Amino acid sequence: MKIRNFSIVAHIDHGKSTLADRILQATGAISEREMRAQLLDSMDLERERGITIKASAVTVMHEHKGEQYMLNLIDTPGHVDFHYEVSRALTACEGALLVVDAAQGVEAQTVANAYAAVEQDLEIFPVLNKADLPAAQPDVVADEIESVLGFPAEECVLCSAKSGMGIDELLELICEKMPGPEGDADKGTQALIFDSVYDDYRGVIFFVRLVNGKLKVGDKIRMMSSGRTYPVTALGKYMPKQTDVKELVAGEVGFVVASIKTLGEVHIGDTVTLDLHPTDEPLPGYQEPQRMVFCDFYPTGESDYEELRKEIEKLHLNDASFTYVPESNEALGFGFRCGFLGLLHMEIIQERLEREGKLEIVQTAPTVTYQVEKTDGTVFEIHNPSELPDAGHIKELREPIVKLEIITPSDSIGDLMKLCGSRRAVYKKQTFLSPTRQILDYELPLAEIIYDFYDKLKSITRGYGTMDYELIGYQADNLAKVSIMVNGVSVDALSLICHRDTAEQRGRSLLVKLKKEIDRHQFEIPLQAAIGGKIIARESISAMRKNVTAKCYGGDVSRKRKLLEKQKAGKKRMKRVGSVDIPQKAFMAVLQPDG
Repeated sequence: MKIRNFSIVAHIDHGKSTLADRILQATGAISEREMRAQLLDSMDLERERGITIKASAVTVMHEHKGEQYMLNLIDTPGHVDFHYEVSRALTACEGALLVVDAAQGVEAQTVANAYAAVEQDLEIFPVLNKADLPAAQPDVVADEIESVLGFPAEECVLCSAKSGMGIDELLELICEKMPGPEGDADKGTQALIFDSVYDDYRGVIFFVRLVNGKLKVGDKIRMMSSGRTYPVTALGKYMPKQTDVKELVAGEVGFVVASIKTLGEVHIGDTVTLDLHPTDEPLPGYQEPQRMVFCDFYPTGESDYEELRKEIEKLHLNDASFTYVPESNEALGFGFRCGFLGLLHMEIIQERLEREGKLEIVQTAPTVTYQVEKTDGTVFEIHNPSELPDAGHIKELREPIVKLEIITPSDSIGDLMKLCGSRRAVYKKQTFLSPTRQILDYELPLAEIIYDFYDKLKSITRGYGTMDYELIGYQADNLAKVSIMVNGVSVDALSLICHRDTAEQRGRSLLVKLKKEIDRHQFEIPLQAAIGGKIIARESISAMRKNVTAKCYGGDVSRKRKLLEKQKAGKKRMKRVGSVDIPQKAFMAVLQPDG
């Protein structure tokens, strides 16, 4: 039997999951009765949003010219936040189908995924999907693929994942042109872990690509990073239902169940070998995914801290790519500081907590990781402005810089350049893609794009612009921590790090929002934004006053003055000892980005 391992990669909405559905149908893996759209997207959120969040591996059998082929296909996510899922899936393959929408053309993630596949030395087959649409321009898009990615235009396969057009030709191409795996079944067992999930009944299920050797049920396996051993209780494949098998041999992809109770014991990128006949060399693994965006989750309403902790732990079992540490806050109580791969990832986790855990949670504004070099030469990372040491101890404050690639219609370039200029972006180059579209390359701070950059990009380009970014390093700039003080007391939950040029404007807009939300007290409340000891903005909430002179009618004015002076002295004393009650909705209003 011949084996073909391949991934389906593309930009969002270009038809990866639908193409996977058609391949499953064409090979007879599922019947018409079992068929439903986006079959491999098992999460409710994936189906509702129409996006893939987790890569799914599935095995199908296909007969071609009298020979039997085992096709192991991996459907991958298209969004930039889940790029690490794509890179992991590609390591388990020899080839990739690069799907491009014949109406939309090459987009930002198409380029990023193509480069990722090239880095892994994969054989890439460009596929023009949605070729039967009235708006499709297969010739123009094939030329775009040739000019941007360098794949010959005549090699592009035309198909329609919706109607099934061209699927048989695509399967023929996979069987005939795609290289098979090179592993040796007689060598020492080496299996690469490329994904893992938690099952309430079977414990941890991890997905492996067997590079060399064999794995059988009953074998004792060893994890090469930790040296721990486990008995294999079940082996199997998704076809697309879970199907148990007796053994996996070199070149195959499948899942392993080995009585593992916690996901922490399984490391993505680890090498699995046999305990009795171990291999000497582990396989090269993966880089740990970098958490780029951080925010706090606090319970609110009926939810409590213990419930939130249980739900976060449970969610972490199925998605180990986000981190969490306990955090406490004067205003919001006890919660967790979580790290995510990007804004969409953060949104997905928040929605899953609220939906699957039935929790009510408050989320603070997202922040990025900063690097601090102290005067004594030590360098460390901070994820929260409140962790920043005193200005006197800081030699340099560095922020993360990303390489941003925007694909945009030519008529939006002027407005886009203005937007990038206002976000401290450095122009790098401009590439001609087609008569109507161009690629812009910039370098800019990540903090400038995590709020509303993507929304503004979409509105400027009328929905046609796409972007992709990757971290390239940290760079020092004129950054400062803006502290917010209410009645002279600094409120850590509201402090922020920003560029000094925009600090005054950011501080003032924050104080204006806060002023609207905090109720008036019996005394005047000053609201101040400060950098170090210097106040850069101030607003005041005036005191509520009782009319103490109401009972004085006529008579000497000095009597009224005496009563007003007495009231003034009382207010002064009250301000000194009185505390300001900041309602939770005030924090929430402040944390909303400016419209």
